[in-house]
Amino acid sequence: MATPRELDAFLADVERRAYKTAWFAVHNEENALDIVQDAMLKLAENYGDRPAEELPALFQRILQNTIRDFYRRSKVRNLWTTLFSALGGGEDEDDQEKIDRLRSPDADQAERPEDALAQRRTLEAIEDALATLPARQREAFLLRYWEGLDTAETAEAMGCSQGSVKTHCSRATQTLAAALKEKGHQL
Repeated sequence: MATPRELDAFLADVERRAYKTAWFAVHNEENALDIVQDAMLKLAENYGDRPAEELPALFQRILQNTIRDFYRRSKVRNLWTTLFSALGGGEDEDDQEKIDRLRSPDADQAERPEDALAQRRTLEAIEDALATLPARQREAFLLRYWEGLDTAETAEAMGCSQGSVKTHCSRATQTLAAALKEKGHQL
């Protein structure tokens, strides 16, 4: 059983990565924050009594399901908005805003400003390349390499087989490597 302190420490540790995962999925700062907050609340309310070692996989599954729920609600909302705007002649507005890049904790540790700038540009290139990946590849990549889950935990969180996780990760890394190489970044 996870103690309240363990649950709090887990949520504090996963918060930034969960936000990035949600932002990559919805490309909107406010929606990403709402998704992460909802996922954290669901974990605390429904699974806070689970052992601490189960929390990472549970949270990732909840986060991915919350993102899917967001898309389902958006689809229905957009349908009705489109229908009503066609009747009323309203204007379409683009609500998406660019994200203010989160500062990497490692950025402050750079010895020289040139190193910090190079690191910042590489991280931005990685984020841009991640945004272009298909959703399942991005999800598998982020869970495996960003969250550090193993193949079995990732498969459980994604609701697919371990083979699918390996395929998605392989394709994602190949696509990311090619995109970064094209932009002149060597990892």
